[in-house]
Amino acid sequence: MKKLEEYVRSIPDFPEKGIIFRDVTSVLQDADGLHLAIDTMQDLIKDLDFDVVVGPESRGFIFGTPIAYNTGKPFVLIRKKGKLPCETVEKEYDLEYGTAIIEMHKDSIKPGQKVLIVDDLIATGGTTEAMIQLIESLGGEVVGVVVLMELAGLKGREKLSKYRLESAICYPGK
Repeated sequence: MKKLEEYVRSIPDFPEKGIIFRDVTSVLQDADGLHLAIDTMQDLIKDLDFDVVVGPESRGFIFGTPIAYNTGKPFVLIRKKGKLPCETVEKEYDLEYGTAIIEMHKDSIKPGQKVLIVDDLIATGGTTEAMIQLIESLGGEVVGVVVLMELAGLKGREKLSKYRLESAICYPGK
């Protein structure tokens, strides 16, 4: 059986020279790779007590929904501004070049609920930090974050040091 890392395609010099892009689509396009990714991520949080799974669009949906399903928990969406139909709360955060805004339904997290965030990647931690602030603004308690890949060289783990962060694959560089 292949290791999970072997399903990830690495593309040098994308999106710019000196960057190695870790392509999640190669994991998704292989049934064994997808199965291994979900199972590995779920195994990392098997001892975690949580009430709800939250995932950001779009790859957080892909990995979070099966984990929610397998654990019998509800799944809550975090989306880009303007994509959700009901009353929302939003959080603006910084990107490398500019800002972005994410939203979630105002009634999607109940005060006191224990929340697991699931996503494909953590790099600088900025998006995850914004998700945590959004969840906490609704009274939720983030008890863990699990990602398929971590780019350790970008120090996202340090930014989120007070939270439990699990990664199925950890790449040392950027």
